[in-house]
Amino acid sequence: MSSAVVDVQGPLRKMPVEPGPPVHYRMKVGETLVPLNDLIGRDIQIDFDGEIRCIHCDRLTKKSFNQGFCYPCFRKLAACDSCIVSPEKCHYHEGTCREPEWGETHCMVPHIVYLANSSGLKVGITRKSQVPTRWIDQGAVAAIPMLEVTTRQLSGLVEVVCKEYVADRTNWRAMLKGDVPALDLVEERARMLEKIEASLDDLRDTHGQDAIRPVSDEALDLAYPVEVWPARIKTHNLDKTPSVGGRLEGIKGQYLILDSGVINIRKFTAYSVRLQVFDETPQTSDLFSN
Repeated sequence: MSSAVVDVQGPLRKMPVEPGPPVHYRMKVGETLVPLNDLIGRDIQIDFDGEIRCIHCDRLTKKSFNQGFCYPCFRKLAACDSCIVSPEKCHYHEGTCREPEWGETHCMVPHIVYLANSSGLKVGITRKSQVPTRWIDQGAVAAIPMLEVTTRQLSGLVEVVCKEYVADRTNWRAMLKGDVPALDLVEERARMLEKIEASLDDLRDTHGQDAIRPVSDEALDLAYPVEVWPARIKTHNLDKTPSVGGRLEGIKGQYLILDSGVINIRKFTAYSVRLQVFDETPQTSDLFSN
């Protein structure tokens, strides 16, 4: 293996993304942002030095909770409450939110209920401001807004209704194989809205007629920078194998696809690593920025 043309150290963060085509990825290591699309085809090495620091309080922790938090922060922060996973259980209106100000900015704001094709049809929710980032992070090849609602709790209540007819999770292994069948999401949206019409009327009666409104936006197709799709999914785990290396063959969702296996970068948020990229390039100074 030749000398490193990129060599940076620091804690990992979720990869920032920009819509393409294809989707553009950067890898955040400490304060350094490394553009990844230009590195596909090169050999990379990720070495975990054993240190994990909470992304909220910077406390040294032996284990990461909820993708980057120490246990005390996991127990006290609103971002780690159970209602984040199950938004229909939001208790802000009961006055028991762990952090009311955080709830106001993250939960008491417009949300989108959407349909996506990631490993097949699924329903999901996200803050309106997170479209299309949420879809990209899930590795969706296409997604379409279905409803705009006034709060996170209401988006969760609508999602619960939709889950009677469609999955709410992505089969990440199928997503990474790149053979997701195409779907007509406009037709799927119309079909779903017809199925849940009576339930939506009930929710409007409780939360207000303007609290739920249909969205007529077209579907967004998404393409990812992948040269080679893995035939068999092997996962890398920095807790078990602190050194991971291989040829970068693609990126999808929050996964790096290497010829040696795949690694979910978001899973290892707050892990202190050294990232090296090997092979010669004519303009190494343009590969990363602070």
